[in-house]
Amino acid sequence: PSRPPMSGTAPSCAPQIPGGRSSPGEEEPPWCPYKVGAEGSAGGRLCFRPAARGFQCAARSCRAHRSPGGALVANVLRNGSVLLQWGPPRPAAGLRGFALNCSWDGTYTRFPCDSVELGAACRDYLLPEAHGSVRYRLCLQPRYAPPRPAPPAQCVEFRVEPAAMRDIVVAMTAVGGSICVMLVFICLLVAYITENLMSPALAGAAAAAPRRA
Repeated sequence: PSRPPMSGTAPSCAPQIPGGRSSPGEEEPPWCPYKVGAEGSAGGRLCFRPAARGFQCAARSCRAHRSPGGALVANVLRNGSVLLQWGPPRPAAGLRGFALNCSWDGTYTRFPCDSVELGAACRDYLLPEAHGSVRYRLCLQPRYAPPRPAPPAQCVEFRVEPAAMRDIVVAMTAVGGSICVMLVFICLLVAYITENLMSPALAGAAAAAPRRA
């Protein structure tokens, strides 16, 4: 079966950055060097990207998934991209970088996708494209200089909502809001008619009843 594309499959070094840039006078964060290897292979083109500082996962356009230990966060955005974020590992001495491994669930087995080697200064990584209706598993493992062994990897799993489903949800939300506004308008109209048209008629009928008697 075909492999769902993920960020970095193309040799381009221009991923989108959802976070803001540093303010004037604020210290610039270190750039993140990384290499992307196709389906777990090493090597690849050396790229650099700035940190996504100031990024916040808004509830309307983003959904955050955390690893069991909470060290790795996958922010799944509405446009299908995924921003991974993690904090500085402990201990920091001897840290050489990080290894990011990706896999996805097929019908009968799990398939590997692109692996990424990141520098020690990296604290986030952007996956511009993730296929909908596919369950991904991303694992981040710190790399230390010998003889320190590598600690266990932090893994996070998530499923990206299909683009068609996102459009349907947005359309249903818009239609539902229009229906609510229409119902409110109808209720106000009925109340106005009852108050201004029906009340005088009832009052006139009540006044005419004693005269007939």
